[in-house]
Amino acid sequence: MTAASPRRPAAPFSCGRYRFSLERPLLMGVVNLTEDSFSDGGRLLDPVRALAHASELVNAGADIIDLGAESTRPGATPVPAELEIARLLPVLTALRDCGAALSVDTRKSAVMSAALAEGADMINDVNGFRDAGAIEVMRGADAGLCVMHMQGTPEIMQAAPSYRDAVDEVAQFLRARAEALEQAGVARERIVLDPGIGFGKTLAHNLQLLDRLAAIVAIGLPVLVGVSRKSMIGTITGRDVDQRLAGSIAAMLFAVARGAAIVRVHDVAESRDALLVWQAIAESGSTMAQIQQDQ
Repeated sequence: MTAASPRRPAAPFSCGRYRFSLERPLLMGVVNLTEDSFSDGGRLLDPVRALAHASELVNAGADIIDLGAESTRPGATPVPAELEIARLLPVLTALRDCGAALSVDTRKSAVMSAALAEGADMINDVNGFRDAGAIEVMRGADAGLCVMHMQGTPEIMQAAPSYRDAVDEVAQFLRARAEALEQAGVARERIVLDPGIGFGKTLAHNLQLLDRLAAIVAIGLPVLVGVSRKSMIGTITGRDVDQRLAGSIAAMLFAVARGAAIVRVHDVAESRDALLVWQAIAESGSTMAQIQQDQ
């Protein structure tokens, strides 16, 4: 998978110890260190199981491992920073040399600081780095940052999400947060944007964001999309959370075709195979177009 998509930024993504060219979509594998995750129901709360699962994801082709120690599913209750850190650090430390970049999914500046001190390569913040002190913590690091849009908080975000124009408002928010980070001294090459599928959005909002993802890509920063196993897939297909692989891959490929540079997935091996086939077809089409142009 070597052909660069014209929709992706030409500049590389600087992510702690890693520098990704973005010539192909990156795979971010999910490891939930929580007791109430929507996708695995606390199965990986045990650090031994979490480490084994993370290793499987790396072996399957994950470029980034995203560790989350607080659930942000709709209706989730926040956990204290101390508990989040206690769940997170043993796994983060043990994975330090796993061969993939290590991302930490948190919205608390105290957890960000602890994770960075332990060697995290990236912070993935569903709250867009709006916690007090979050920007200051990130300014002094070399880690990547994923800025996500969320309307409300996980506890209430799905109560009655409303927008004048979801795509326009999400794009405005992401652009403003990226500018705030840059003005604070965070290098642009460290920043990734995420429209936040399922975070304070109805099914219609989610579909609009995917269909018009070009409006987010046009900001000029790498775009991360996470649709894996989400409720929108279940609503469309009628499938339970453990039966949403096909729907998740379909939505992922659509996002990549619209310019997503990173996809956050639970099923890395299957997603990798789908991306390999998609990229092979895309490269074949580009090659034929070039041949015809040269004739």
